[in-house]
Amino acid sequence: MPRLRQVSRADATPEVVQIYDLVFGRGRDPVAEPGTDTGTPGNWWTVFALVPEALTHAVSGFAFYRSKRRTLDPQLRELGQTRAGYARGSQFVYSQHCKAARSVGLSDAQVEAIPSWYTADVFSPLQRTVLAYTDELVLGGGRVADATFAQLRAGGLSDEAILELTYIVCLYEMHATMCRALRLEYDDADERVVEILGPDGAKTLDAMRGVDRR
Repeated sequence: MPRLRQVSRADATPEVVQIYDLVFGRGRDPVAEPGTDTGTPGNWWTVFALVPEALTHAVSGFAFYRSKRRTLDPQLRELGQTRAGYARGSQFVYSQHCKAARSVGLSDAQVEAIPSWYTADVFSPLQRTVLAYTDELVLGGGRVADATFAQLRAGGLSDEAILELTYIVCLYEMHATMCRALRLEYDDADERVVEILGPDGAKTLDAMRGVDRR
């Protein structure tokens, strides 16, 4: 379950109801009847609805990157979004954008290679540079090498396209981080890196080895 409460249709503001109608179908309460047409639980929407302005702001971000006014190639955009989800460890962002990547023409082989792009031979030089740039934004915290930036320009990206790519990748790093923190959608998962106790519940190496240090 999400760590924050969800907003039912009855408690939603008018602008949230309008979004619910678009995402879940007119008249449906997504808390009582969860699920979206893409197969997700849908609780990203119902939790963000706690702050209607945050939900509408996020939705405007989706409209921004899908706008026909964008100069960035949609395939490059989706490479950045999908890799950002994977690099930040968000099952939800990664899984959703694998599907979105295919919808803009990336092949199954390319989508499947995103987690290990650096050893794959299915990407063009520009696509590899975009993936490297994404890693430097997400994993490097924005410490982008001059050589990486130069390769973006050498690949034909305009200043406008680079700004769009940077904004979208960073936006989706934020979404990935929030989904993990709030346990939304497919990121409702327990921490798997935990201590495993030794035999009979032993908590020290001495106990596991049967050593008496008295």
